[in-house]
Amino acid sequence: MSLRFIIGVDGGGTGTRARVCSPEGSVLGFGEAGPSGLSQGVEQAWRHVLQASRAALAAAGSPDASWSDCALGAGLAGEHVLALREAFIATQPQHAPGLQALALESDALAALLGAHGGQPGLVLVAGTGSVAEALWADGHHRTVGGWGFGVGDEGSGAWLGLQAVRHAHHVLDGQVAAGPLAKAILAATGADVPAMRAWCAQAGQRAYAALAPLVFEHEAADTMAAALLRDAATALSDMVRALDPAGQLPVVCSGSIAQRLLPYLPPMLRNRCRAAQGDAADGALHLVRRKLGVTQGAAA
Repeated sequence: MSLRFIIGVDGGGTGTRARVCSPEGSVLGFGEAGPSGLSQGVEQAWRHVLQASRAALAAAGSPDASWSDCALGAGLAGEHVLALREAFIATQPQHAPGLQALALESDALAALLGAHGGQPGLVLVAGTGSVAEALWADGHHRTVGGWGFGVGDEGSGAWLGLQAVRHAHHVLDGQVAAGPLAKAILAATGADVPAMRAWCAQAGQRAYAALAPLVFEHEAADTMAAALLRDAATALSDMVRALDPAGQLPVVCSGSIAQRLLPYLPPMLRNRCRAAQGDAADGALHLVRRKLGVTQGAAA
């Protein structure tokens, strides 16, 4: 059975991106779909992974390609939860029958491999959620963070939105005065207690992350917004320090929030930051090539 397509998927709590390449490494197409973080449901994850992959195959001119023509690498948020990982792998035959290979790891590891081209380094990811991952020259890797929304995700978009909503709660309760940030949050979520309670009752990680831009927008005019951004940067810096106390590894900051918080990071950390060689979809391609025993540029 010949291998025609290698697919790399980056799946998180907000969206899914797929890149299709030839076995020799030529990029053929790109596709997107909704969130595929495993904590939001294995069935949803498969649905969006396959939607993004089909969109990428269509862009490659092969919308009706069989899954038996493909090998899939996926870096998905929530993969570290063993039950979710096992459920995703176990249901592969019913969702993508005939896949020549499935390589599943965390979105953090995929981002790390993509950012440093598979070489030693550290990646700090902060978008909807947050996590830091490091790879050393001896091949071992370690994660800090990635505990998920509510418990962890410090310094992420969802964390910033949650802190801003808590501040708005305090305004509604009369504990603090309303500033520009609180007024903007209340305008987005509910201007009184019943409306805010109703919003919070149905809000999840994505809803809170959608409020994060308001924190950046009101930084100059609101001391609370500025303090939240400083706190977020400190949380991200602490993750890097926990992984690499000696400060030896090069660092790539990945994700929209990490990029926007770069100016707030300590100078010594900023000086270690490098431009990414690739993204998490590239890292997912690296994962599946490794499983296939194929290196880029070699025929399958």
